[in-house]
Order: sequence, then structure tokens, then C-alpha cells
Amino acid sequence: MKNRSFDKYWYYRDAVQSPDADVIFLRNLYRRLRGRNPKVLREDFCGTFANLCEWVKLGSSYRGVGVDLDHQPLNYGRKNYLSKLKADEQKRIKLIEGDVRGANSQLADIVVAMNFSYFSLHEREDLKTYIKSAHRHLKRNGLFVADCFGGSECMDQITDRTRKRGYWYHWEQANFFPVGNRAKFHIHFKRDGEKIRKRVFTYDWRMWSIPELRDLMHEAGFRKTLVYWQDDDDVFRPSEKGEPCASWLAYVVGLK
Repeated sequence: MKNRSFDKYWYYRDAVQSPDADVIFLRNLYRRLRGRNPKVLREDFCGTFANLCEWVKLGSSYRGVGVDLDHQPLNYGRKNYLSKLKADEQKRIKLIEGDVRGANSQLADIVVAMNFSYFSLHEREDLKTYIKSAHRHLKRNGLFVADCFGGSECMDQITDRTRKRGYWYHWEQANFFPVGNRAKFHIHFKRDGEKIRKRVFTYDWRMWSIPELRDLMHEAGFRKTLVYWQDDDDVFRPSEKGEPCASWLAYVVGLK
């Protein structure tokens, strides 16, 4: 056990992501709002682009574009995910190493920013520039989808531990500064029989609120915004109120 190599991206996907469910949610969301199937998904801040690999499995007409600044997760995805797809599926994914605010690609039906990745943009003008770019890279009836989280717990220094098969996943909020709505987070992993691996991933985020995101989407040119709130059954439903939860999760959707 102790001599096994540690693959941080594998543990991240296992603990945090659910690409197979995410792509079904995105496809069904587009179907409900637009009455037809989407074809092109652009995943910004895509990391190892696991979502795109699941997306192209949905059918031969589904194509994906991934954009990320960091070559390390992109290379990991190429080696560990892209290489395992069928040849035709591999051809339908295009990867761009660059800044999401300026990277040009084909127009998409859906542009998505997942795992709160845009929280790394701390200034309002920087986030607005990004959302304008997302709008620009959408087809006429496209959707921009960004996940968001918050709640009173996000103002505390806390650590949540979740038991997984063969290991513990730790999500630590190390601090919170109300003046700038800034917080630092760490992910730790502890495999059974081993010492904890601390700060495997670290994030310095601005905690953007749902009203801020909706305002920016309207300023960027989106004609309408919707909020899908996670209920007690882990289903995301449209809501204009939400609930006063200690911790909540939602999707904010911009309609072009």
C-alpha cells in the first residue's frame, strides 16, 4: 500500500468530479431550454478535460473544445483520458493551451466553467472580460453555464472530511476575508495506512455571489439568466429564491 504511486488527478476526479452525470445534465438543460440537442461543448478552465471525454461519447455528432492555461493537466488528460477514447471520439476534441479570456475557437452550443474555476479571477473587470468571451464563443441560441457555491459556512475556517473507498478526502477552508470576499482552500488526501498528503491542491478564490454573476452576464450581452438550485435530493431545479443554507450549490445559466 505505502509503495503505490500517488496520482493526484485521479483522486481529484474520484473525489470531486462526476463527468458522466455532468454532461447529461448539460445536454438535458439545453434540450429543455432550446428544444433540441446541443452538439458543441466548450469547457473553459478544463484541466484534465474529463467532461469533454464523456461528452463526445454521447454520439458521433458531439464535439468538444477545451481551454486551459496549464499544460500539466492537459497533458495528463491526453495520456489518461483522451488516449482511451475511440479514434473517432479523439478527433472530435480540440484542446487549446491559453487564457480563456482570449482563446478563440469554433462557436459552441454550451460554454461551461465548472468546479468554481472562474473564482480565480478576483477583479470584476477580469471576470466580465471572461464572460464576454464566453458570450462571443456561443452560437445564437447558446448557453453559458457556471457553477457557484456559498452559504454561512463559507465565512468560517472549517475542514470537511469525506470517506471514500480506500481514502479520506479533506476540503479545508483556511481563511476568509470579508472585505474582498476572498478565501483560500486546500484539498488534502489520506490513503488508508498512510500519512495525510496535505495541500495537494490549493485555491485562492474570490467568492462571487449569484447576483454578481447575473449582473455581469447581462452586462456581457446575455438576454436572460436562470438559477438552478440544488435541492435536498441533489436535483437542480429552477429557483428565484434559494434557501438560507449553511452550504449551497447552484448553476447560473446565461441565455444568449
